[in-house]
Amino acid sequence: MKRIKTIVLVYALFVQIPAVLAADAVTVRISDGIENATVKKRIETVISNILTEANAAQEAGRQMNYARLGIPESVQKSLAMLWENSPFECIETDIVEHCLTTPSGYQVRNLPLLLKHVTPGDSSDDDYQEAVVSFDKNGNVVSFYLSISMNLYMNVVRQNREITDLRRRQLILDYVEQFRTAYNQKDSTFLEAVFSDDALIITGKVIERRQDNIRLPDKIEYKKQSKKQYLTNLKRVFKINKHIRVTFDEIEVMRHPTNVDFYGVTLHQGYSSDTYHDDGYVFLLWDFQDETHPQIHVRTWQPDSYSQDGKTATRIPKDEIFSLADFDI
Repeated sequence: MKRIKTIVLVYALFVQIPAVLAADAVTVRISDGIENATVKKRIETVISNILTEANAAQEAGRQMNYARLGIPESVQKSLAMLWENSPFECIETDIVEHCLTTPSGYQVRNLPLLLKHVTPGDSSDDDYQEAVVSFDKNGNVVSFYLSISMNLYMNVVRQNREITDLRRRQLILDYVEQFRTAYNQKDSTFLEAVFSDDALIITGKVIERRQDNIRLPDKIEYKKQSKKQYLTNLKRVFKINKHIRVTFDEIEVMRHPTNVDFYGVTLHQGYSSDTYHDDGYVFLLWDFQDETHPQIHVRTWQPDSYSQDGKTATRIPKDEIFSLADFDI
């Protein structure tokens, strides 16, 4: 009789193994923010399936199987580009999140990811990031991007002045997240589309100066580029780097005081790749005269710190950071 009990116990342990192996399946539930039960269920299912498939692909060491997800080809392509440079896994198996209403439908944010390093020999820790998934009003998925934090998002949205301004701010945040993800995806096609043909690109570089072995205050040297020059250089950077990561941890959105179709967006950016890393301020001048195809007319980058006394590096003064006031519209 003892032998039978032992066999039953061993069998019970073995039949539980599939459940353990399936523990990386992700269940996403929406707590509130949407009343249509059918659309709510569709959104929950799509996000759950994407994150579960990502975990399964990570565990098996394979590419994601996008066909089984039943998502549009455009989203499949975007996910594939992100996976190529920044394969990820979801670090939670049970996610409960609020659903946001956007000008075009719905969004679910705060989806926790670990981005894997794909550079051979890179032993650094995985990067914690969050994703945002957007849907149309029928619950059909339209995008999957790496997101800014919820606090940053809400700080920008709460500063709206009226309905049009609120809609524009939400669109700006969507594009900022798409803009950020485009660098992680090495998506030069999106960047080419979003920059206007006459876009002005300005990048700053810290120049350390010395005289008679005495360090003088640093100088920031600025360089202007055309859209074509910038994208040509960027494509070369994409080609020689296996991994590129861009993050934004500060954001300020300002509407032009007289021309309400123009917005200035200032971002504190972290950039890292196989060959280079830095922290600095990015300023983007957005034109929303055509809301279906907004354009960036100006993109600047400045280092976030430099030595102003020849001794210690300090953050760049706020009045030296590029803003709307520095450009004629």
